[in-house]
Amino acid sequence: MLMSNRFFVAIVVLGLASTLVYASDPSSLQDFCIAVNDPKSAVFVNGKFCKDPKLATADDFFFHGLRGLRNTSNSVGSTVTPVDVMQIPGLNTLGISLVRIDYAPNGLIPPHMHPRASEILVVLEGTLYVGFVTSNTDNRLFTKVLYRGDVFVFPEGLIHFQFNLGKSNAVALAGLSSQNPGIITVANAVFGSNPKISADVLAKAFQVDKKIVDYLEAKFW
Repeated sequence: MLMSNRFFVAIVVLGLASTLVYASDPSSLQDFCIAVNDPKSAVFVNGKFCKDPKLATADDFFFHGLRGLRNTSNSVGSTVTPVDVMQIPGLNTLGISLVRIDYAPNGLIPPHMHPRASEILVVLEGTLYVGFVTSNTDNRLFTKVLYRGDVFVFPEGLIHFQFNLGKSNAVALAGLSSQNPGIITVANAVFGSNPKISADVLAKAFQVDKKIVDYLEAKFW
């Protein structure tokens, strides 16, 4: 029964994510456009090289790689498994994608943003503390503790995060309203840019001693 509930919730997430397509990526002008790397085996449709629809198979729309727990033994205690056009060529031009997120106890998806997509997340296992911050007009923080079966939405372009509050592993699925949502992790972008942002700039921006900036840049560089 538990497994059936998980897949039911996953189907709901995918359905809800598909309703967000018009928020970001443009609508496709054909049924599908299966991405291919070799133009010789493709047809040019809607400005893209696509596999000849007559050669399409069910495997072009299929991915089985979300089964089983992921290794979360890293610095943040989480692992993201994407399901985008690289995994399912048939997703090309459809304006949606999906990720599975595994969290160790105290595992974190650090504050980040998706410049091209809203996100809808459903908890399959565990307890997550999630939230997002509005733009600079008021920088208002919206947070919620989520349990199995709970759903939360992160608006496009806003900084958001997830943290596993539980003592056991947690798993979530998230649908995104773009086949290429992009991701900007705040700490990585600010302290791990290439080349580095001037420590003088960051020290003044964060109102901290320059030595703290040097330390943080060394952690992320």
